[in-house]
Amino acid sequence: MTQLATANGAPLSKFCFGTMQFGGKADEAQSAEMFAACREAGINFFDTAFGYTDGKSERYLGKLAASERESLFLATKCAHPAPSTPANIMAQFEESMDRLDMGYVDLLYLHRWDDGTPLEDTFETLAALTESGRVREIGISNFSAWQTMKAQAVARSFSLSIAALQPMYNLVKRQAEVEILPMALSEGFSVFPYSPLGGGLLTGKYGKGDGGRLVDDAMYKARYAQDWMHDAAIALQDLGAELGVSPITLAVAWVARNPGITAPIVSGRTVEQLRPSLDAMTFDMDDALYARMSALTPTPPPATDRLEEA
Repeated sequence: MTQLATANGAPLSKFCFGTMQFGGKADEAQSAEMFAACREAGINFFDTAFGYTDGKSERYLGKLAASERESLFLATKCAHPAPSTPANIMAQFEESMDRLDMGYVDLLYLHRWDDGTPLEDTFETLAALTESGRVREIGISNFSAWQTMKAQAVARSFSLSIAALQPMYNLVKRQAEVEILPMALSEGFSVFPYSPLGGGLLTGKYGKGDGGRLVDDAMYKARYAQDWMHDAAIALQDLGAELGVSPITLAVAWVARNPGITAPIVSGRTVEQLRPSLDAMTFDMDDALYARMSALTPTPPPATDRLEEA
């Protein structure tokens, strides 16, 4: 596995902070407060994307990170919603660099798989960016295992290597366990999963009738629509009450506990909302608790679907 580090050589923090709320549900003051809380907790790894909040996420993060740039590891994403063509990658990258007001980015992800653009065109462009020194590492987000290995083969033809993956992974979305996480362990990819709280489902707030993305956003509502997922969220809340631990802390610590995970991406709208996720950085989850939590949701069958071999 490539040991990713900041420009000044510091290892990455155990958690990454995702800035998708910056400039959206978190205003500039709230964003600054969360950034400060993350730095106080020891987080030096921050994630954004070209497509977040009409560019405000990148602008806010760039301003907050400027004074200690070499001590931080900043990731952004490109080629979404636009395709992964050389022209679109370069146009979005240049705009991202302008928003961040920086000369380089530590990690540049392809945000989505693109069936319509030859991988050779995409990775030739990414290789040129790394050779120029404007991108330190390359990653991919939302790729399946076969797409990842196909992309890695093409990347290597340009003397480039994919360093990091960003899949969705949480207690009710465990598909990554089937092929993505075993592949990452086998092939040495760092894995930085998003949505450890299941779009807010695992916080317990929806059981109280509170609003949020699972109510207001059609995509998230469909993603977490199954009744068993909501039952698992209630069971997690009950477990948290029994242990005297926030279900948020438990949910994030469970993701971090998987050996295939390098650093989960946590987020929030306010410092108060973020605190239980930060608490997971120091929460000691033993084997018994990990197994107990894992039993709250179905373990996905192996890729061969030979259940007798699971």
